[in-house]
Amino acid sequence: MTLNSLSAPLIAVSNACLLAWGVKRFALTLFFGALAAASLPPLNWFWVLPISFSGLVWLLDGALSKQTLTRRGRFWRGFKLGWVFGFAYFLAGLWWIGSAFLVEADRFAWMLPFAVLAMPTGLALFVALGTAVAALLWSEGWGRIFALAVGLALFEWLRGHILTGFPWNSFGYGVSGSLLLSQTASLVGIYGLGFLTVLIASSPAILTDPVRAARKWKPLVGLVLLLVAVTSYGTYRLYILPDPEPSDVDVRIVQPAIDQREKWLPENREPIFKMLLEMSQKPLGGNARVGQQRIVVWPESAIPFLLTREPGALFRISRVLNDKTTLATGAVRMEAVGDEAQYFNSIYFIGGNGTVLEVYDKVHLVPYGEYLPLKSMLERLGLSTLVDAPEGFQAGYRQRVLNIEGLPPVIPLICYETIFPAYGKSGEEQASWLLNVTNDAWFGNTPGPYQHFSQASMRAIEQGVPVIRAANTGISAVVDAKGRVLTSVALFDVGVLDEKIPGKIEKTPYGRYGDKLFVFLMVIGLSFSVFAKYNRGSRNN
Repeated sequence: MTLNSLSAPLIAVSNACLLAWGVKRFALTLFFGALAAASLPPLNWFWVLPISFSGLVWLLDGALSKQTLTRRGRFWRGFKLGWVFGFAYFLAGLWWIGSAFLVEADRFAWMLPFAVLAMPTGLALFVALGTAVAALLWSEGWGRIFALAVGLALFEWLRGHILTGFPWNSFGYGVSGSLLLSQTASLVGIYGLGFLTVLIASSPAILTDPVRAARKWKPLVGLVLLLVAVTSYGTYRLYILPDPEPSDVDVRIVQPAIDQREKWLPENREPIFKMLLEMSQKPLGGNARVGQQRIVVWPESAIPFLLTREPGALFRISRVLNDKTTLATGAVRMEAVGDEAQYFNSIYFIGGNGTVLEVYDKVHLVPYGEYLPLKSMLERLGLSTLVDAPEGFQAGYRQRVLNIEGLPPVIPLICYETIFPAYGKSGEEQASWLLNVTNDAWFGNTPGPYQHFSQASMRAIEQGVPVIRAANTGISAVVDAKGRVLTSVALFDVGVLDEKIPGKIEKTPYGRYGDKLFVFLMVIGLSFSVFAKYNRGSRNN
């Protein structure tokens, strides 16, 4: 098979993109952006990424083909194309967020169209800026592939940090459906994985470049070797690297599957609490070991009342535990500050005798969900938080490793804290596991819970530690240090999981160095892009 015969089908598609303009270019960009979202859970069609990103390359080739374009013109053409691509990607990947506004439809349904459209509009700006930077470095050859990968990766990193950050559905999650490809996150994290994903997925565009066949093969061979390296490392880590011995502590995860509309009704408080207690006492199953140290985990805000203000609640909890059992439960915590009450989204760790051993308060709150930014101004517009906590929740002091008697050192993560790579990092003291409690009932049977679970699993790969996840309506699971799901309860099922807490792997490169290796990748990619553009300019002189 010759190079020309291999590239012939691609040439027809590339020509359509190169010649598109106006409404047709806009429609194609929307299509490629929305198609890229099909790589995300629950579909996990990562094979669509080469189509989407090669299409974006060809559309940029067409938009930037005029030699008379100024730098400003190139920047804005790249910005516009990137924004449309990003808008379609985020709209197709995040439409389900509107479900949260239907839980209390009488109060919040009017906000649904604004939320569903406003979020993709804002998030697309980061894709637009990344594409605009790439447009400034655009060249005729392989350098433009590096430019696009670097531009998008840099602004994905910024998206995860600016204005409290929101790295949901970063491009690296496009390969989260493949454990083999995802293992590279243990080296370079999710942002580095995103860079490699865009770089490799964009490479088929090189096949249609109007240059000599021999010159086409050179960059493609390099990118194929990169793909081979990624899959080889994944194979080594999954199948050759020995699995660590499990912890000497077992876990029981309780998934009660309480409907969000029913959870906070006063008449349901006692039935829900009783249900949690009864599920915690069920006979051991799965891989549970009799007489072993154990932790029972209830989901985020599982207890539908203020735990320490309810007479007898801790005593009733102690009745279902023993001296070798600890309970970790999500609950709302109230703290009196003078004449005012402050509320926290917390995890209580409760010993077998009913004593509160430790409390973790959620550090990274959800904007508009748990607190209202620019509160005084937005309240005048009729906006309020989705969570019915007076004045919203207060943020906890800091993320930290908890050392609780009888348990391996743990980092607790509440709800969407698990989407931030930095919160899985334990600094000098390495945690042995991550505990994630969440309540995804807000989002119903949509892609949201699947995407959230996938991102929690990525933290296990990055840090080389297991993730224990308790979700109110699912997906609850035990994920080992390589990202493998050992056991789980499906979405909306009521169930109890019993499993050994898996062991940790020796600190991963990403766990040790964080985003430093990602920065190294950015320097290499940027150097290639600048070098390619410089050489092109020299040849044209």
